[in-house]
Formats: sequence, C-alpha cells, structure tokens
Amino acid sequence: MPQTFRTACVQNCAGPDMAANIAEAERLAIQAATDGADLICLPEFFSCLDVGPERFEVGATDEENHPALPVFTRLARDYHAWILLGSLAVKTASGKIRNRSILIDSGGEIVSRYDKIHLFDVDLAGGENYRESLTVEAGEKAVLAPTPWGLMGLTVCYDLRFAHLYRTMAQAGAMFFTVPAAFTMTTGKAHWHPLLRARAIETGSFVFAPCQWGRHGKAETYGHSLIIDPWGVVLADGGEADGIILVEIDPDRVATARAMIPALLHDRPYAGPEPATIERTG
Repeated sequence: MPQTFRTACVQNCAGPDMAANIAEAERLAIQAATDGADLICLPEFFSCLDVGPERFEVGATDEENHPALPVFTRLARDYHAWILLGSLAVKTASGKIRNRSILIDSGGEIVSRYDKIHLFDVDLAGGENYRESLTVEAGEKAVLAPTPWGLMGLTVCYDLRFAHLYRTMAQAGAMFFTVPAAFTMTTGKAHWHPLLRARAIETGSFVFAPCQWGRHGKAETYGHSLIIDPWGVVLADGGEADGIILVEIDPDRVATARAMIPALLHDRPYAGPEPATIERTG
C-alpha cells in the first residue's frame, strides 16, 4: 500500500517585484518543509503577477533562466521534499508565453511539466473581463506525473471548469490532482469551493489547490487554498492571508472512495444529442 505523506499548499500575494515574491514563496515553502511537508505546492504565477488596464505582467523568461528554478530545486534537495511550482510564465518562439506548471522531485530534478490547456477568456459583470489568450499560448497535452505516492494529474486554474480533463486522467490512473490558481475574487466567491469539491467527488481523488490572494494591481484574487479528500471533504482552507496549509494524506482513501462509488467504471455509450432546432411561432 502507498505510504501516507504530508502535503502543503503555499498561499501568497505576488506583485511586480519578482525577487521579493520569490523570497516570500521560499520563506513559506521552508516553513512547510520544516513542519514536515513531503509535497509543497505553490500557486499559479506565484513569482510575479501585476495586472492593469494595459498590462499583464507575469515575469516571463526562458524556462532555464527563470530565477525561481534554482531557488526551489535547491530547496527540494536541502529539505528532501517534492515541490510543485504552480506556474511560471515561460517565453516561446511565437512571442506568447506558456503558463507552465513544473514538478520537482526531492533530488531537485524536474520530473514533469504541464502547460495550461484552457485559457481564461471571460466577460464578467460590471465590465470585469480577461483575455488570457492574448498573451498565453495554450498547451495541448494532459500530464500525469509519477510520484512516490501515486500518479498526480497536473492542471492550472481555469482547467478546473473542464470536468472531462480530470475524469480522463483519473481513468488513466491519477489519484491526486494539483490545481494551482490565481482565481479572481468574483469567480472565487461563487465557484472555487464547489468546483474543487466536485472534481474530487467525481473522480474519487485528492485535490491540492494552492491559490493566490489579495491585490495584484487592478486584479484581486480569492485565496482560500484548499486540500480536499476523495469524498469531497475540505481538509484545510487557507483563508485570505499569506501562509501555508498542511495535511497528512492517506492514499488508501482513494481506493476506498472509488470502491464505494465506482463511477469511473460506469461510463456507457450513448447516442446524440442532435443539434437542437427552435421553431418560431407567431
């Protein structure tokens, strides 16, 4: 049976000063490691996030030159912990960036990379709108990362709204999902908890969701980093402040939940639906 392990989610409020953001994230990650975390998960764009009417600053660099990488690969080695860099802004040849999640093992080596597939192009009430696709190039591939405790499905923020992504990864063996995010205050208040609990319940999986909080120029993020068990129970909630949440994870609870409700095995083929037509009268 897989052994238990301790997972931490780091919650920070990044601004335009990349060095200061990385230093704060490092401080919190060291706190988590000192408290016994085996896996430390950081939020989306934890190293830089500053949004204004004409700017979307996320500190884009080539991956190999990103200043966060040497900091956290060294931290992983020093504390013998796995670390998820929730996402970094990585330059591409197209001129856009990739919103890239990177998993580092306890030896300080990168074991998996995932580029966010679903981009946040939305128009909310009150003129609040976002067009991630203007600056970000979408990924094309789902990623299952091998860990000592089982397979982990890597996702980022807006991916959370696409249930089929999680279902297909769970059916392929994922026991845990990471959802690093910078969820907006508007959507977070309405949707963050129910969406994350739904993904955990539907797949019978643990969900680790580190989220940024606070003001980032014009934008405001929701916080409330969550760790959720395969039955949909919230095990820890980070509220709205810098800090960490830390929970002991028993991988056997995945098999227990899936045995009680084996929905992942119950897919059935079905026809349709046909495109709807509306008959107008009068």
